[in-house]
Amino acid sequence: MGRFDGRKPPVEGFLFTEYDFVSENPTCGRHDYDFGDLFSRLSRSAFRSRFRLKPADKEYAEEKGMDVIRRHAEDFVRKRLAPAVIPNDGRQTPMRGHPVFIAQHATGCCCRGCFEKWHGIPRGRELTPDEQAYAVAVIMEWIRRQMSIRNI
Repeated sequence: MGRFDGRKPPVEGFLFTEYDFVSENPTCGRHDYDFGDLFSRLSRSAFRSRFRLKPADKEYAEEKGMDVIRRHAEDFVRKRLAPAVIPNDGRQTPMRGHPVFIAQHATGCCCRGCFEKWHGIPRGRELTPDEQAYAVAVIMEWIRRQMSIRNI
């Protein structure tokens, strides 16, 4: 299992460098990330912080299970965020209809423009497998946090 070491990348605009991960098992494919700074910044955005999972979204996630939701997130990221060129970039992610869509907007993983702004990963090139795994991890962490909040 790898872990994000928390240091800022030496080149502005690039999230991943050779120093970003300390890997105990490089074949694992999963990393532990420290999202403290990211979620703090997102919480200060009036637009990003307004997104919440509604009871129906939570019920759907509970019914399907987090493994299925993760597979949906991986599929959505691979098809809607990872390509180098996205014809309808900026409009490809619905604002409702699936917990992952809501999480994508809440975390800035909804389009390549937002992904570049919030995560420092430039558009115009295909996302690497590590970058896709990172996007899924961000989305799933936001959903996990939302699932622990009771709707009143």
